[in-house]
Amino acid sequence: MSTLSDSQATEVDTAGARFARGLAAKDSDGIRDLLHPEIDVRGLTRNRAWEASGPDAVITLLLRDWFEDSDEIEALEHLETDAFSDCERVGYRFRVDRPGGRSLVEQQVYLTARDGKIDWMRIVCSGFRPFGSDQ
Repeated sequence: MSTLSDSQATEVDTAGARFARGLAAKDSDGIRDLLHPEIDVRGLTRNRAWEASGPDAVITLLLRDWFEDSDEIEALEHLETDAFSDCERVGYRFRVDRPGGRSLVEQQVYLTARDGKIDWMRIVCSGFRPFGSDQ
């Protein structure tokens, strides 16, 4: 398992790390380039289960439903990657400035790849958690 500082996070080149960096940048084209045309995504947030199939639906889920235009992802605070069998696990934490104030969001992702593209993802999200003065 690799746990990385902010400066090291830019050096890791796994599909999951590239996905986390693309999401942190809200880079829809970069994320789309990582996704297989037959991508299957399921996610769990604090109050809802989500499903998306196909790159466009996944981009909508991530950058319209989960992170809105008004949500500014200020930093990728934490990134860790690991692999087992045919899966990669990536965990990351964002610091987000929202209209209601700053929050932290942490996600754990399991993924597989086919033809060099992510074809299957399962995401568990903490939801927007209060950003305290001791973080």
